[in-house]
Amino acid sequence: MHIVTSTFIVPEEKAAEVIAIYEKRSRRVDKAEGFLKFQLLQNEKKPGELTVYMVWTSKEMYLNWVRSKEFKEIHEMEKNYPDQELAGIVPEVHQYQVVAE
Repeated sequence: MHIVTSTFIVPEEKAAEVIAIYEKRSRRVDKAEGFLKFQLLQNEKKPGELTVYMVWTSKEMYLNWVRSKEFKEIHEMEKNYPDQELAGIVPEVHQYQVVAE
């Protein structure tokens, strides 16, 4: 399995707005081959710190998604988000290979 996290910081007063966006996400990734799980995590001590957590069957399946038309379309929409402060946030992405369970 391949785990991908994408952590970003938003102003605490905008955290609920961002969470609402993710609650209404398109779910296009859910249909991608090899996709297993999506979660949005909120840091309990720093409410403005949010992490997208995704589980894939393999790194190859994740990379296929990243190279897909759907991925590019979703991320283009983010650039057009009305709140430019949020649209300009660059996440810190980490990838992990599951080595033991």
